[in-house]
Amino acid sequence: MSLLSKKAVVLLLAAVAGLGAINAQAAKAKEKAATEKVSMLGGKFTFVLPKGFVADPLPASPSGAVGTMYTNEATKTVVITAENRIPEGVNVKDNDGEFLDASVSRFIEDQSKALPDFNKLSEKSLTRKGTGLGVRQVDSTATQGGGQTLNTTLLAGSGTKMALVQVISRASDKKGHDALVTTLLKD
Repeated sequence: MSLLSKKAVVLLLAAVAGLGAINAQAAKAKEKAATEKVSMLGGKFTFVLPKGFVADPLPASPSGAVGTMYTNEATKTVVITAENRIPEGVNVKDNDGEFLDASVSRFIEDQSKALPDFNKLSEKSLTRKGTGLGVRQVDSTATQGGGQTLNTTLLAGSGTKMALVQVISRASDKKGHDALVTTLLKD
């Protein structure tokens, strides 16, 4: 093989490798740009995250809880979803007020212990129109990740499973935070 041929082959391989890298970058950008559909509790609690969120599976907990953390670098927003079996084999209705009230009380107690400046702002009871699933919403503030944050936590249960969705935003982005929560609660 002549020197010219070897150079041509090296250039061709470099060009192909370069195209592969460009395609990989384009696929990654498309992945970040795509919306993310989240489905929990056997499809009874679903929502679509807007473009810009990147999913990162969380390690399973010792109790068997599984979840995903979605981050949006541009807005500095985090959405955490987790689903777990209800302890002691409890089976709840889709809108079980007693279960939801107890879950919210326990959540607020745990957050107060974990975050010294946890401040509950409001609590709401909601029912998803399409499924009749009862959801409790707790809005709060706390210092997390070195700064003041807005937090909205959504709790629901159905059958032997419970779900938690937590939206964490910078305190300075109340408008964006509220818009995201509204998007997640759309039926």
